Amino acid sequence: MDFHDSSQVFFEKKNKATARRSFAAFSVVTMAVGIGLGILIGRYAICDEKSNSEDSGQLSYNKEADPRISEEIINQIDAEKIREYLRDLSEFPHLAGTDADYKQAKEIHDFWKNEGLDEAFITPYDVLLSYPNTTDPNVMNRIFVYNENDDIEWESALYEPILHPSENKSNVVPPFNAFSAPGNITSSELMYVNYGRVEDYQWLVSNKSINVTGKIVIARYGKIFRGDKVRLATRYGASGIILFSDPKDYTYGVDPKVYPDTWWLPESGTQRGTTFMGKGDPLTPGYPSTDTAYRVDEESLKGDLLPSIPVHPIGYGLAEKLISYMGGDEVPESWRGGINITYKFGGPLKNAGWKIRIRISTRNIRRTTYNAFGVIRGSVEPDRYVLLGNHRDAWVFGAIDPSSGTAVMKEVSRVMGNLVRAKKWRPRRTIIFCSWGAEENGLIGSTEWVEQYIKNLAERAVAYLNVDIAVTGNYTLDGGATPLVHHALYEATKKVPNPNTAQAGRSVYDNWKMTTPNEDKTQPKISPLGSGSDFASFVQQFGLPSVDLTYTYDEDKYKIGSYPLYHSKYETFYAVDKLLDPGFQTHKAMGQIWGELARNLADSLIIPFDVRDYSRVLEGLVRQLNSSETGAIMRTKMSLDKLFEAARNFTKEVDAFYTMQMNVRKSNPYDVRKINDQLLQLDRAFTDPAGIPNRPQARHVLFAESSVNVYAGSSFPGLIDSTFEISGSPNEAQRWEVVKKHYSAIIFAIQSATSSLRDVTKFMPVT
Repeated sequence: MDFHDSSQVFFEKKNKATARRSFAAFSVVTMAVGIGLGILIGRYAICDEKSNSEDSGQLSYNKEADPRISEEIINQIDAEKIREYLRDLSEFPHLAGTDADYKQAKEIHDFWKNEGLDEAFITPYDVLLSYPNTTDPNVMNRIFVYNENDDIEWESALYEPILHPSENKSNVVPPFNAFSAPGNITSSELMYVNYGRVEDYQWLVSNKSINVTGKIVIARYGKIFRGDKVRLATRYGASGIILFSDPKDYTYGVDPKVYPDTWWLPESGTQRGTTFMGKGDPLTPGYPSTDTAYRVDEESLKGDLLPSIPVHPIGYGLAEKLISYMGGDEVPESWRGGINITYKFGGPLKNAGWKIRIRISTRNIRRTTYNAFGVIRGSVEPDRYVLLGNHRDAWVFGAIDPSSGTAVMKEVSRVMGNLVRAKKWRPRRTIIFCSWGAEENGLIGSTEWVEQYIKNLAERAVAYLNVDIAVTGNYTLDGGATPLVHHALYEATKKVPNPNTAQAGRSVYDNWKMTTPNEDKTQPKISPLGSGSDFASFVQQFGLPSVDLTYTYDEDKYKIGSYPLYHSKYETFYAVDKLLDPGFQTHKAMGQIWGELARNLADSLIIPFDVRDYSRVLEGLVRQLNSSETGAIMRTKMSLDKLFEAARNFTKEVDAFYTMQMNVRKSNPYDVRKINDQLLQLDRAFTDPAGIPNRPQARHVLFAESSVNVYAGSSFPGLIDSTFEISGSPNEAQRWEVVKKHYSAIIFAIQSATSSLRDVTKFMPVT
């Protein structure tokens, strides 16, 4: 190559380099202009300049909830629609695991699709359920009394009689107790054990030297869960147990009228119900009952979780006949019920040679039950779920339990779905409506779902709002909740008009505070959550803030075990429409409360949890433990000082966190998310992965059901259980080690909760 050729190549390269630099400069300028225009467009075109909120001009993910939506939801709840839903839901029996169970699941699924919800699902589970024989009268469940010649002197009725035309339907299951052991048990002795509690058996042994081993016992319903009655009867050696609804607990003495003239239980009314002592499918404990699930041997559950003796329920009309055959001494005043007869302890029947027989043919069978879900997807945080739940299955018509709650949930979902469909509103977080199957058999549908999706739920769920029974009376609200939800529940009830205009107080909150105040009379009373409904697995398995609501009767006036028609054939639409809530204004109020509470939790920029309520409750639990019999027992072996110290440190951190929460920069989405995540994790921190002693599925160290009554909440349940009858027990030293270990786990859980509230980079305390 000569010089000319080299120079030409040089200048061509130089010109190309200059061109590249010019193009690069132009590109930089163009990009800068583009970014500037993007910012201007984002600032002035995308943002809502006309917003009247305090966050005007900010992106939508930093805006507070629109208060007008609260009013719309409350105002649009329609009492007449709830009435029509209930009429349809309670028209026919819908026992878990039957064709009617699936039919209702499909109907509510389709309802949600038609009313504007984004998605709807049905999830099946293959579970162990229980049914009586309904085809062969020769083996159907029955109680007999035989005379000295072995002739039948008396036998119980197979079915409750029809007292109103609305009950004249097919597929009414006869009275039975689910999961009863089958068998034919005959005894010459029948013993009365009052309510069948621990203290009742102890009183019999201590004061009357009565031993029930090998005998049939009869107990009245009430005070504790029926499964506990069966378990205790088994523990004390009974060969079978009969349960009856005593008129003292299910009628009103000054009112001689009963259903169908009033809501009081007639003599034939019989309470069905499960006797399973666990939660979820009995055969797949701890895991979902899917196709691949491992199932335990049913026989291995007998005596502990499932009855090993026959059990059968009757009404007080039949109980009167049985008591009339009993011998023995008269019982004390506190053991006497409301039947016009002399209550006796029993023993050999009063006629020599007479015997009593229980014939039970109930069988446990694997069947499919169904959960149904309706979803409204969140606009900003679709990965955060507010759950509203109610079970769908009933022992017969179930117009009160659970269909009053199902009807209200349908109306709340209709109102919310229609607002979404009309593009007037979409919640910040996802709302999921949950219709559970097989709750009556042992919280089966909800527990299986929690077990299947616990990893998702523990990370994403905000709260669970349960309304099992919407209305048992029209006197006042009855609320149970974990501490974080107290504030939001109070705020919701302040917005809802009092449905009973004859009472004082303009709002549900006013009336609730007046009728059921807390100890210092400053707010309405909110009870701790035990079990007995679908919130249990959410609270106990992964510490989800939860609420359980019902509207109830005046419990000071009516000293009854539950609403009178509970689990009987007479829980009909007629009973609700004509006797319990004519006009459905109380149902409407429940829908307004439920809807507003859900909206607030799903829509508020900062989740409306008040951590100060948690410290107040924890301090109260510690004081309660210290002054209780359990505390006195513990102090004989150990000090409670570390528990007091942990509670004080928690309160100190709660106060600091609350100040930080009130001053969070709402304009910064990361700061908002950080605070909300800390709020979500607080209740989770009170769970122990190992569970409380002997109950691995109950992991919340502060809240679980009592071990002798699953309906009742128990503070520090592991300590209550572990110290029960510990003194002088054969393995006392070993049991004290369990107490000490669990006491240590409680303190650690409180310390973990304390650290979860600290600034996220300073969760470790300075030493």
